[in-house]
Amino acid sequence: MTIQNEKGAIEITNEVFTMISGSAATNCFGVKGMAHRNVKDGIVGLLKRENIAKGVKVAFEEDEVVIDLHIAVEHGVNITAVSNSIMTEVKYIVEQMTRVKVRRVNVYVDSIMVG
Repeated sequence: MTIQNEKGAIEITNEVFTMISGSAATNCFGVKGMAHRNVKDGIVGLLKRENIAKGVKVAFEEDEVVIDLHIAVEHGVNITAVSNSIMTEVKYIVEQMTRVKVRRVNVYVDSIMVG
């Protein structure tokens, strides 16, 4: 994404949006981590911090960003409340850090983790 201003251009890569989004999501209450689905086996795994990007997809629609997050939540949490919290937090942090409007944050709960 390129942002033009009176001083020049600022280029923010997808990787930056991905890392900001993944970090913001995993810091929310009830989130065990980012999830990664093995398409072949249908098995969901928890991603380590250094592989957080595999659970995040960033796309651009016009001058706005759309973020898809695949997460694993703790057993016993209210999934709707956790998802709403993630949507609000990720939108706020991404917009504050990049000054790019977030059109949508989609949360996919791929797993419930016990313990």
